[in-house]
Parts: sequence; C-alpha cells; structure tokens
Amino acid sequence: MPLSEHERQMLAQMEQALSADDPRLVSTLTGTRLYPGRTRLLLGIAMVFAGIATLFAGLISKTIPIGILGFLISLGGVRFALSGASGFRRLAAPKAKKNRRTLGSRMEDRWDRRNFER
Repeated sequence: MPLSEHERQMLAQMEQALSADDPRLVSTLTGTRLYPGRTRLLLGIAMVFAGIATLFAGLISKTIPIGILGFLISLGGVRFALSGASGFRRLAAPKAKKNRRTLGSRMEDRWDRRNFER
C-alpha cells in the first residue's frame, strides 16, 4: 500500500529533523561516513602549496613582500589543515571522561580507611 502525499511529506520532514539532530546516527544507518574536516584539510593543503609557490615567486623575483606573503599563506594553510584534521580525530576517537582524583584526596581516603574503619 503506497503512502499518501501527506505521509510522504511528514516522513521527509522527520528524516530532515533526524539528520539535523544526529548526523552521526544517520551516517551509521545509511552506511556513509561523514568527514566534517575533509574539505578544510584539502583546502589547507592547497593553501600550503599555493603559499610555497608564492614564496618561491618572491625569491625568484627578489621581492621581499611577495616572499613574506607566500610564507603567511603557507602558514595559514597549515593552520587550516590542522583544524580540519582535528575533526577526524574527534570523529574517530571520542574522549572518555576519566574520574581522576588528586593525590590529596587519595591520601585523605587512605587515612580515613586506616584510622576509622576498624
């Protein structure tokens, strides 16, 4: 039995809300992987190469401002690429919260166990 037009619209709205609400679940269910930092990483690498080319152009033409501009473009590309790569790390391994106690609190617990639990 096919869906009515209203039911199709409601289903489409529910899919859009789910994909906006939890894209990781959608990517898991559909079998596609989301790489949020891929474009930033690729753009950063392209900026590094463009910056190196501009740097060499400044060296060849013996124009210091062009060389400095090339260096800054390359530096910005590295930063852009690293910010894109951090998206891969967050996607690959979410950090687990550790319940770390300080040395003082551990020593205090040990003192309490030794002296008050007999």
